[in-house]
Amino acid sequence: MIKLALSVFLLTASALSCAAQQHRRDPLSELEIDQLRDAAQEPEARLKLYIAFARARLEKLQQIRSDPKIIDTDKDKQIRAALQDFTEIYDELDENVDTFADRGDDLRKALKPVIEADTEFGSKLRAFKLALESSRDEAEKYDFLLGTAMEAVDSAAKDHRDLLAEQDAKFKNKKNKAHKETAGGG
Repeated sequence: MIKLALSVFLLTASALSCAAQQHRRDPLSELEIDQLRDAAQEPEARLKLYIAFARARLEKLQQIRSDPKIIDTDKDKQIRAALQDFTEIYDELDENVDTFADRGDDLRKALKPVIEADTEFGSKLRAFKLALESSRDEAEKYDFLLGTAMEAVDSAAKDHRDLLAEQDAKFKNKKNKAHKETAGGG
C-alpha cells in the first residue's frame, strides 16, 4: 500500500513537472531562434545576436516603465517578464561564451562587444534600480529579479574579462611559437 502511494505521488509529481516545463515561455521569438540557429557555428555572429536580444529586453523594460498608458497591474507583469527574459537571454549568452571557449575557439574579437555590453547592461540595470528607489513599494516588487539580473551581469562580466586576458596570452604565445618555428626552420 505504501509503495503504491509512493508510486502515485512520484508519478503525479513527474506529470506536474512536465506540465510546468511545457507552459514555460521562451524569452526568444521564433525569428530570434532562427537567427541563432543560422549563426550556430560562428561565435562572433552568435554572441552579437544575444547582445542585441538582451539589449532589446532592457529597452522594452524602460519603455514599459515609462509608458503612462499601461495599467499598473499589466505594467508589473510586463516588467517582471522583461527582467526575466533579459536574465535568461543573458545567461544563454554567457553559456555560449563558455561553450565556444571550451571548444578552444579564438574569442578575442567576439569578446570585445560582449564586454562592452556587460558594462552597458550593468549600467542600465543600476539606473533602473536607482529609478525604482523613489518608490519603496516598486523597488521591493522587483528586488529579487533585478538583483538576479545584476548579479548575473556582474559575475559574467568578470569572467568575460578574465577569459579575454587568458585568450590574449594563449593565442599570443601560439603566434610567437609558430613564428619561432617558421624562423628557425627556414
